[in-house]
Amino acid sequence: MEKNNLLYNLRHSASHLLAQAVTELFPGTLLTLGPVTENGFFYDFLPSRNFKEEDLEAIEKRMHEIAKRNEPIIGKQVSKDEARKLYQGNKFKLELIDQAEGDTVGLFYQGSFFDLCKGGHVASTGDLKYFKLTGISGSYWRADRQGTALQRISGVCFESQASLDAYLQHLEDVATYDHRRLGKQLDLFSFDDVAPGMPFFHHKGLIVLNKLIDYLRRMRGTKYQEIRTPMIMNESLWHTSGHYDNYKEHMYFTQAEGVTCCVKPMNCPGGLVVYKNRPHSYREFPLRVAEFGHVHRFELSGVLHGLFRVRSFTQDDAHIFCTPDQIESEVVSILELIEKVYGKFGFAKIKMALSTRPEKYIGSLDALEKATDALRDALQKHGVSYKLQEGEGAFYGPKIEVKVEDAMGREWQCGTVQVDFFMPMNLGAEYVDSDQSRKTPVMIHVAIYGSLERFFGILLEHFKGHFPFWLAPVQIRVLTITDAQQAYADTVVDALRAAGLRAERDAGGDQISAQIRRAQVEKIPWMVVIGQKEVDQKTVTLRHVDGKQEFGISLEALIKRALENNA
Repeated sequence: MEKNNLLYNLRHSASHLLAQAVTELFPGTLLTLGPVTENGFFYDFLPSRNFKEEDLEAIEKRMHEIAKRNEPIIGKQVSKDEARKLYQGNKFKLELIDQAEGDTVGLFYQGSFFDLCKGGHVASTGDLKYFKLTGISGSYWRADRQGTALQRISGVCFESQASLDAYLQHLEDVATYDHRRLGKQLDLFSFDDVAPGMPFFHHKGLIVLNKLIDYLRRMRGTKYQEIRTPMIMNESLWHTSGHYDNYKEHMYFTQAEGVTCCVKPMNCPGGLVVYKNRPHSYREFPLRVAEFGHVHRFELSGVLHGLFRVRSFTQDDAHIFCTPDQIESEVVSILELIEKVYGKFGFAKIKMALSTRPEKYIGSLDALEKATDALRDALQKHGVSYKLQEGEGAFYGPKIEVKVEDAMGREWQCGTVQVDFFMPMNLGAEYVDSDQSRKTPVMIHVAIYGSLERFFGILLEHFKGHFPFWLAPVQIRVLTITDAQQAYADTVVDALRAAGLRAERDAGGDQISAQIRRAQVEKIPWMVVIGQKEVDQKTVTLRHVDGKQEFGISLEALIKRALENNA
């Protein structure tokens, strides 16, 4: 958020308001930092006793009381020595004062309360009206796990009651349609302490995962070859590729017969081993190789979050080997494919960003600049606007990041396109050029879903559990009004399955209202209701998940329409 605009100033001032309320209610609490966030603010405290969820109501009430005092918010510069006297006993503020540039620091006052600050505030506490505290969580001083453990109180703040209400409704929707809750409700996947951060996909969940893979295979078509590489490979490969030095804290290791091996955290080095298995000519280029590779990365338990942050996942990798003058056209083609794939899922907006080399990188600056220029030219040729993200590329090259906006207005970074001159060189990959000289190919790394597991979770929340017909694990459930229709229902199910549709019969024996309710809870797109009239007429009644019904449909017509929706 741009600093010092109205919303920024409201949220910044709200963090000070929070700090003042806490110090009034809980004397002895040490203040640390309270920055603005995307939708609100937080403040990290070292309390004399730990805050509890029930404390939030009292703190928020005191914040409103302070706001009604309409205290002017006034900033001034003071000498560091004066600031140190004011903050004696608060090691966090003293550290900030010592690290500040210059001989003075900024303080902002509201009544008797003051806080160390560079500014960006509203004129008075009375300007703060539309805020809400949203939770308490743990944190660390300066985000360092070796540092002091703190407590963070978070909140949101807006310019109007309508905006606040809309955002709180958004938070309620996010909680209601949390993919972890839906995953359990729909029997899609689960987690267990026997494998922390590693999802167990159930039958229905695996159907969805496999449909995503099948769809991407179909979209890639015959332009891509598909391979599979080992999950465990010798440690020496990862030293050569550069991953060991740059990624070892995220890798799993194992030993056999005195040899140290790595559980692969990514697929690229294995793809290069396959490439090197035989000689290559420039005439083969661009050579497009895909792999749905299962990888493992060690993530701290505190950051694990359902399917969004896991330790075991599948990447829809593609590695394109080409010459430098083919980079631009290949990247343009990739961007077109990415947009077509995302279009299938109805994402509202697609955004792209160009991320340049980070501080920690391998290879020459000249080659990195050439790679960056190639990506920039491809974006411009494709005709899309993009954001420049300085220093956010991979250690082996710059990349294009593709973000999608879901039905709840949230952005997710999924696709990536990375140009890599270095890994092929490090692993000795070559091709014979037109002049018979041996050269190193350019390697373009491509992921569209990114992580299939994460993309699964995004889709689950995006569709609020209502997968489109083609993706739903159970597409059609056949319901009968009485047991007398069971034989005809079985005939209908058999015909639907023979046509390649995922159909089943409700065999619970409950009343039709309970069968319908069960199918709605399980978010099955189509319900086929059969009573004696349907048996006599050899038809069905089609009931949609939204309650709409269509009567007197022949079985042939039902199958035809289902296959059209299954494309």
